Amino acid sequence: MSEVESAATPPPAQTPDVLLVTGLSGAGSSTVANVLEDAGWYVADNVPHTLIGSMVELARGADSAISRLAIVMRIQDDSYASALETLRTDLDRVGIDPRVVFIEASDQVLVQRFEQVRRRHPLQGNGTLISAIVTERAMLAGVKERADLVVDTSGLSVQRLRVIIEGAYAEASVADVSVVVESFGFKYGLPIDADMVADVRFLPNPYWVPELKDHNGLEQPVRDYVLGQDGAPEFLEKYEQILRLVGDGYRREGKRYMTVAIGCTGGKHRSVAMTEALAAALSKATDAEGSFSVRVAHRDLGRE
Repeated sequence: MSEVESAATPPPAQTPDVLLVTGLSGAGSSTVANVLEDAGWYVADNVPHTLIGSMVELARGADSAISRLAIVMRIQDDSYASALETLRTDLDRVGIDPRVVFIEASDQVLVQRFEQVRRRHPLQGNGTLISAIVTERAMLAGVKERADLVVDTSGLSVQRLRVIIEGAYAEASVADVSVVVESFGFKYGLPIDADMVADVRFLPNPYWVPELKDHNGLEQPVRDYVLGQDGAPEFLEKYEQILRLVGDGYRREGKRYMTVAIGCTGGKHRSVAMTEALAAALSKATDAEGSFSVRVAHRDLGRE
């Protein structure tokens, strides 16, 4: 090929990783956008629907430095759902299969958030706030159903939401399943975002051992006590096997994120020790289909 012919041949377009962030107004899309930006995504927030296609085309340019593009799509009118489906169809034509994360919260929490910031819901018009929320939820039901990840922020702190989003979208390897192993106390309620829940209250409680009562599962004496009980090593081994089996299924289904909650009474001793041990075991679990990217969280550690 001559230099003239080479110069005349346009360079091939790249295929950026595209993530669409959507969901209910007030549910936390702005926080998600901040987390993604910190994780290295190029984030475009509140872009008019008619301009999103052009933005993706710019990212596809051979000289573009954007390899991961996150677009926060906010509802603007009643054409939103159809606009999103049209966008996904257009992207599919150019070989881009965008992932969708849907952020939601309960009606009560959304009302509280809007009242706190004293802002109107984009669909409120002359109606009530709750009617606008109900309308938006109905309009986006189909979008939620097709989303790759749905996050309910009703009971989540900003830190916990960050852990979820980072676990799902900060990892570069698509072969990994990002797992958050979280300890909790049953007396404080079940984690609302758990995919799998295990109960380790069948093990003796260190709370009733005077020299261990004021310590926690992060400390070696408590860990040795919990993991040394009859049934503890067997539980750890078999539950790891179950999670590896589930993880293989997640990879086949294209899912990259899983939350595993381990509970005891107060979330201080048994669940913390088992969570640390399980996370360590999963971190070493690698097979032909991929591995686990593991993060640890202790929801109730430190509570009285």
